[in-house]
Amino acid sequence: QVQLVESGGGLAQAGGSLTLSCATSRLDFSSYFMGWFRQAPGKEREFVAVVFWAGDDTIYADYVKDRFTVSRNNAKNSVYLQMKSLKAEDTAIYYCTASRPPITNWSDTNEIDYWGQGTQVIVSD
Repeated sequence: QVQLVESGGGLAQAGGSLTLSCATSRLDFSSYFMGWFRQAPGKEREFVAVVFWAGDDTIYADYVKDRFTVSRNNAKNSVYLQMKSLKAEDTAIYYCTASRPPITNWSDTNEIDYWGQGTQVIVSD
Protein backbone atom coordinates (compact mmCIF):
# COMPACT_ATOMS: atom_id res chain seq x y z
CA GLN A 1 0.00 0.00 0.00
CA VAL A 2 1.00 3.60 -0.52
CA GLN A 3 2.92 5.17 2.33
CA LEU A 4 3.93 8.77 3.02
CA VAL A 5 6.26 9.14 5.99
CA GLU A 6 7.20 12.57 7.32
CA SER A 7 10.25 13.40 9.38
CA GLY A 8 12.11 16.46 10.58
CA GLY A 9 9.56 17.96 12.91
CA GLY A 10 10.48 19.19 16.34
CA LEU A 11 10.95 22.24 18.48
CA ALA A 12 12.22 25.53 17.08
CA GLN A 13 12.47 29.07 18.34
CA ALA A 14 10.62 31.90 16.68
CA GLY A 15 12.73 33.19 13.83
CA GLY A 16 14.40 29.82 13.43
CA SER A 17 14.25 27.18 10.74
CA LEU A 18 13.24 23.57 10.24
CA THR A 19 13.13 21.33 7.22
CA LEU A 20 10.54 18.60 6.89
CA SER A 21 10.97 15.59 4.66
CA CYS A 22 8.45 13.13 3.31
CA ALA A 23 9.49 9.80 1.88
CA THR A 24 6.97 7.89 -0.17
CA SER A 25 6.66 4.27 -1.20
CA ARG A 26 4.44 2.39 -3.63
CA LEU A 27 3.33 5.70 -5.09
CA ASP A 28 3.59 6.62 -8.76
CA PHE A 29 5.40 9.66 -7.44
CA SER A 30 5.98 11.65 -10.61
CA SER A 31 2.25 11.48 -11.44
CA TYR A 32 1.19 13.31 -8.29
CA PHE A 33 1.25 16.85 -7.08
CA MET A 34 2.96 16.70 -3.71
CA GLY A 35 2.28 19.08 -0.90
CA TRP A 36 1.83 19.92 2.73
CA PHE A 37 -1.11 20.69 4.96
CA ARG A 38 -1.04 21.53 8.65
CA GLN A 39 -3.39 21.41 11.59
CA ALA A 40 -2.99 23.52 14.69
CA PRO A 41 -4.66 22.58 17.98
CA GLY A 42 -8.35 23.38 17.85
CA LYS A 43 -8.23 24.44 14.22
CA GLU A 44 -9.13 22.88 10.91
CA ARG A 45 -6.52 21.37 8.67
CA GLU A 46 -5.21 23.98 6.25
CA PHE A 47 -3.26 24.08 3.02
CA VAL A 48 0.40 25.08 3.20
CA ALA A 49 2.07 24.44 -0.15
CA VAL A 50 2.11 22.23 -3.23
CA VAL A 51 4.71 21.40 -5.87
CA PHE A 52 3.82 20.20 -9.35
CA TRP A 53 5.25 17.18 -11.16
CA ALA A 54 8.66 18.42 -12.22
CA GLY A 55 9.16 20.68 -9.21
CA ASP A 56 9.30 23.92 -11.13
CA ASP A 57 5.82 25.14 -10.24
CA THR A 58 4.73 25.77 -6.70
CA ILE A 59 1.80 27.33 -4.88
CA TYR A 60 1.86 28.65 -1.32
CA ALA A 61 -0.71 29.78 1.18
CA ASP A 62 -0.39 33.50 1.88
CA TYR A 63 0.55 32.91 5.51
CA VAL A 64 3.72 30.98 4.58
CA LYS A 65 4.68 32.66 1.32
CA ASP A 66 8.25 33.98 1.26
CA ARG A 67 9.08 31.97 4.40
CA PHE A 68 8.51 28.36 3.33
CA THR A 69 9.87 26.54 0.30
CA VAL A 70 8.44 23.29 -1.03
CA SER A 71 10.52 21.05 -3.28
CA ARG A 72 10.63 17.51 -4.53
CA ASN A 73 13.15 14.95 -5.69
CA ASN A 74 11.50 12.58 -8.14
CA ALA A 75 14.53 10.29 -8.15
CA LYS A 76 14.13 9.78 -4.39
CA ASN A 77 10.30 9.86 -4.36
CA SER A 78 10.51 12.52 -1.69
CA VAL A 79 9.13 15.96 -0.98
CA TYR A 80 10.48 18.61 1.36
CA LEU A 81 9.32 21.70 3.17
CA GLN A 82 11.96 24.19 4.19
CA MET A 83 10.59 26.53 6.83
CA LYS A 84 12.34 29.77 7.77
CA SER A 85 11.46 32.75 9.93
CA LEU A 86 9.20 30.51 11.95
CA LYS A 87 6.42 32.04 14.02
CA ALA A 88 4.52 30.71 17.00
CA GLU A 89 1.45 30.44 14.77
CA ASP A 90 3.29 27.91 12.60
CA THR A 91 2.94 25.44 15.48
CA ALA A 92 0.95 22.51 14.08
CA ILE A 93 1.07 18.96 12.91
CA TYR A 94 2.35 18.99 9.35
CA TYR A 95 1.04 16.43 6.87
CA CYS A 96 2.57 15.37 3.61
CA THR A 97 0.02 14.97 0.82
CA ALA A 98 -0.29 13.46 -2.63
CA SER A 99 -2.92 14.60 -5.12
CA ARG A 100 -3.57 13.38 -8.62
CA PRO A 101 -4.43 16.25 -10.93
CA PRO A 102 -6.55 17.98 -11.94
CA ILE A 103 -6.95 19.96 -8.76
CA THR A 104 -9.67 22.60 -8.59
CA ASN A 105 -9.19 23.81 -5.03
CA TRP A 106 -5.79 23.57 -3.37
CA SER A 107 -7.20 24.07 0.11
CA ASP A 108 -9.83 21.33 -0.19
CA THR A 109 -8.82 18.27 1.80
CA ASN A 110 -11.14 16.20 -0.40
CA GLU A 111 -8.68 16.78 -3.26
CA ILE A 112 -6.01 14.79 -1.40
CA ASP A 113 -5.56 11.16 -2.41
CA TYR A 114 -2.97 10.20 0.22
CA TRP A 115 -1.90 11.60 3.58
CA GLY A 116 1.10 11.01 5.75
CA GLN A 117 0.73 10.39 9.46
CA GLY A 118 1.98 13.87 10.34
CA THR A 119 4.95 15.36 12.13
CA GLN A 120 4.71 17.84 14.98
CA VAL A 121 6.28 21.28 14.72
CA ILE A 122 6.37 23.47 17.82
CA VAL A 123 7.61 27.03 17.60
CA SER A 124 8.32 28.81 20.86
CA ASP A 125 8.40 32.57 21.28
